[in-house]
Amino acid sequence: MAPQTRRRAFPNVIIERDTDSEQSSSEEDEEEEEEEDPQTVEEDERLVSDNAEKDEVGSEAKRKGKAPITISLKKVCKVCKKPGHEAGFKGATYIDCPMKPCFLCKMPGHTTMTCPHRVATEYGVIPAPHRNASNPLEYVFERQLRPSIRPIKPAYVIPDEVNCAVIRYHSRRVTCLEFHPTKNNILLSGDKKGQIGVWDFRKVCEKMVYENIHSCITNNMRFNPTNDEMIYAASSDGTVSCTDLETGLSLSLMNLNPDGWQGPNSWKMLYGMDINLDKGLVLVADNFGFLHLVDARSNNKTGEAILIHKKGSKVVGLHCNPVQPDLLLSCGNDHFARIWDMRRIEAGSSLYDLAHKRVVNSAYFSPLSGRKILTTAQDNRLRIWDSIFGNMDSPSREIVHSHDFNRHLTPFKAEWDPKVIVLWKVIHPESLAVIGRYISENYNGAALHPIDFIDVSTGQLVAELMDPNITTISPVNKLHPHEDVLASGSSRSLFIWRPKENSEPMEEKDKIKIVVCKTSEKKRGRKSGDDSDDSDNEAFNSKVKKFTSKKPDWKLSRCPQ
Repeated sequence: MAPQTRRRAFPNVIIERDTDSEQSSSEEDEEEEEEEDPQTVEEDERLVSDNAEKDEVGSEAKRKGKAPITISLKKVCKVCKKPGHEAGFKGATYIDCPMKPCFLCKMPGHTTMTCPHRVATEYGVIPAPHRNASNPLEYVFERQLRPSIRPIKPAYVIPDEVNCAVIRYHSRRVTCLEFHPTKNNILLSGDKKGQIGVWDFRKVCEKMVYENIHSCITNNMRFNPTNDEMIYAASSDGTVSCTDLETGLSLSLMNLNPDGWQGPNSWKMLYGMDINLDKGLVLVADNFGFLHLVDARSNNKTGEAILIHKKGSKVVGLHCNPVQPDLLLSCGNDHFARIWDMRRIEAGSSLYDLAHKRVVNSAYFSPLSGRKILTTAQDNRLRIWDSIFGNMDSPSREIVHSHDFNRHLTPFKAEWDPKVIVLWKVIHPESLAVIGRYISENYNGAALHPIDFIDVSTGQLVAELMDPNITTISPVNKLHPHEDVLASGSSRSLFIWRPKENSEPMEEKDKIKIVVCKTSEKKRGRKSGDDSDDSDNEAFNSKVKKFTSKKPDWKLSRCPQ
């Protein structure tokens, strides 16, 4: 589809103050991905003359008994580490290494720029053969239910325009997002530093960041099903917390590292998390392949840890089936997604093992029926499995998509659209998924990383969202469960997308406004042990200067303290 960009600023933007000065990982990526231009003939001649001079200097040094110091100016490929060619990004163009297969589809014989999957995501997508089994449920569905379903589906409503944003909201990159289950205008966000932010995106300025909950990455958040003012969070510091959003008070439910740091071989980190409402359990998984159970009523750990993946592998995702809560879906670094029966779960008792070629970033049951499974793997593939009518030995569909990158970034995860759409008393099929894209595209000279909406039933790219003001990658995306709203986390910033209103130009409806919350100067000091992380401070500041010079009628105000 033809790219469309909107050269204007956001209607409501908050520029948060800098709490920790840190180097941008996007800048680091650019430094790593930047390649020098090919040497010209004049440069070659100059290098030859320089080498001749160096040889003379080296011979003189040998006479004096000193070893010469030589510096190699040969270019080395950053992909295969061999000289004579280059590879990587140049702006929005990816140059393939001739020694490696296509970066996008991982298949040899063509380059990334000419990859057919880059043009059409549904290229070469063929569903797996239907399961050869005649059972009563399948017979009833095929003969009675399917003919009654209307073939015309309602059009997707895509939130394709940035409505408001908080710039530099967190002190480190955003790692997870969660909408409030009852208050539609509240968004919660976790970051790499362990903080949890609460933002009312309708009022824009009303926000709060709780900094004393975890000491490092907040990997997952889930609301308490019986009390929507309490939220559970799992962190890489090995703790599960329960936080009251009204008071900010936090209670630690479980700590896997009571003795503190004893080295990397014994330090336990929690990644995957979900809540089983029927059993009243909070399920969390660690980086050694174990599942831990916490009683949500007594707030205490119950039972022994259960090995559900290869010992020593990281379990990054847990999800209970929305229709049958006894079914648990897990995924991890051992290249498998596994389905478990919670009534008799033990090591090696998985119902199905869904094999992948590389690390599995996420795995989710479909939000309505729970019969479909959507997985995201590091081999640039989205896989859809039908747990009822499909063959569990192979996926029902594979979709090639660019998300093979997680250095300095939160891992990409494709998520279902959780909204229930009913038209003519027929439920809209569960087919829409959202995921950020890693490979940048050239949009009117700007290298942007879109957010993709994909119809997983056909493999078709429904929409790609981009905005000229967002030049960083958006790996964390969350669709609202009730409204046509998309929240995306890009670097340390949050963005709210809503459907574009064609009837009235946005420039006339909303006055462009930038709200500066705090004006304290950026801290220059940094601890020596603090890692660099992704931050778009300089990039956004330069954008603000550019746009303010073009639009002098902007209104600059401060957010109430």
